[in-house]
Amino acid sequence: MDNRPDFVKLVNLASSRLGTEAIYATDDFFADKQRLVDDAPPEWKEGVYDENGKWMDGWESRRKREEGHDYCVVRLGLPGKIIGVDIDTSHFTGNYPPSASLEGCYCPDGNPTDEHQWEELLPSMNLQGDSHHFADIYSDKPFTHVRFHIYPDGGVARLRVYGHPEIDWERVNPESELDLVAVENGGRALACNDQHFGHMSNLIMPGRGVNMGDGWETARRRVPGNDWVLLSMGHAGLVERIVIDTAHFKGNFPDSVSIQAAFVEGGTDEQIATQSLFWRELLPSQKLSADAIHEFAEQVCNLGSISHVRVNIFPDGGISRVRLFGRKSG
Repeated sequence: MDNRPDFVKLVNLASSRLGTEAIYATDDFFADKQRLVDDAPPEWKEGVYDENGKWMDGWESRRKREEGHDYCVVRLGLPGKIIGVDIDTSHFTGNYPPSASLEGCYCPDGNPTDEHQWEELLPSMNLQGDSHHFADIYSDKPFTHVRFHIYPDGGVARLRVYGHPEIDWERVNPESELDLVAVENGGRALACNDQHFGHMSNLIMPGRGVNMGDGWETARRRVPGNDWVLLSMGHAGLVERIVIDTAHFKGNFPDSVSIQAAFVEGGTDEQIATQSLFWRELLPSQKLSADAIHEFAEQVCNLGSISHVRVNIFPDGGISRVRLFGRKSG
């Protein structure tokens, strides 16, 4: 059972794949600060040491022998409103910090200087070793940077910053074509029936997948039916062109794909998933091939303005990316 808060379904604004960078740390003697925002789950390497000590997958400072504490400044890959955070101390047991806090800053034209104001997003909270620490953030402001404080020193495996990307849709030309489901445009993966080998959120990430793990792949189906994933567009729009990429999927790509769609207002992810069974067809069933980019334009049905899609793969397998190109509506 997944007991994580709902905000983990939102975009990780601090994803390294989105360009997030740890730009400064008071100290990262034992483990490089950039590992703090790595997308991969933290790993443990038994018996592996470097010139400074035990190799750890995260950010770790040396033992402090003076007043003060350590902190790390992170430039978010996508500016946005922060809804929640996950402070992950996986594999840090005798070397995790007893507590941590978080501040945010809005500086879209560069990196913060001493003149910029920081806002407290998370007061100091107690930490445990080898654990996830989820916390809600209550601020209506967008942020471009966060400053992560640990007290007084130690190591943290990952910092995930979940929220909504800042997009000024009023300034987007209604005639401009864009990928309406891309994560950088506010797209989200809401639900799927299975994600045994690859997470559904990979489908809307930038670029082509780097390997099979950088896609969405289901377990081998041994019963009748098919697998599916539900995606929410960043803005309602008119979809005119669809791209399905099976990069790196060779002996395990789906035989075919179809897409249903609708304009949805309100409802939980579970309610929307149930409704999706009866949505109209945006893309009739199309054959797929291994490790290829499949582009469909003439085959796309004109449904008018839509906000959500259900991607059906038959019967199972893996795809790397889904692109829904079109124009915003409304």
